[in-house]
Amino acid sequence: MAVYILVPGGNLSTDTWNKLAKRNDYPPGGHLGGKIWDKTVLALKAKHHQVFAPTLFDEKKFNLSDHINQICTLINENNLKDVILVGASYGGMVITGVADKMPDKIGLLVYLDAAYPNPGQSLFDILSFAKYEPKVVLEGFPKAYTEKLFFDPKNIKSLSKIYIQCTESSFLSVSKLVTQKISKEKNWQFYELPTSHVPQATMPDKLIDLMLSFGVSS
Repeated sequence: MAVYILVPGGNLSTDTWNKLAKRNDYPPGGHLGGKIWDKTVLALKAKHHQVFAPTLFDEKKFNLSDHINQICTLINENNLKDVILVGASYGGMVITGVADKMPDKIGLLVYLDAAYPNPGQSLFDILSFAKYEPKVVLEGFPKAYTEKLFFDPKNIKSLSKIYIQCTESSFLSVSKLVTQKISKEKNWQFYELPTSHVPQATMPDKLIDLMLSFGVSS
């Protein structure tokens, strides 16, 4: 049995999910938080894995450090170890910070079309450097996205890591920079999914197959 913690990239709206999925899975006007992983959670639990899919604290009221501490608290309170820690989009910032604080608890880091920062970078810094569009997204960012993450690369370096690039994603300018960077590093595996930035909606079965394979190999 493997232990998964699935960290969302933010509080995705139900409208965005329905648009990407091309079906009305949820009532309009809501937000999903950790529910973005619902189908993934069911599939992993069906294989007897232990799974956590928390909703991050409101990114307009809480910062990156709060989100990192939220996941660290989850790990400590449940006495978890050898965790497969998955971060989507902004969640890559969170899982990097968690791994820096407690590398001995982590079995595998999985970056799902996610940010992978250098020490001292914020998500805003990464998006700006990647010339992420639309530019309007860069204005008025919540403090969770503007806080810089300072960490010791040595704590991350020795951990096994996976990057999943979604090749039809709006995040492609960012993920291309990540893949260039990790090509020069050790302990990485790389996968591609021909789908959107939210594969939980647009390619759930392929994503689940990948997640299950990580549990077998961990």
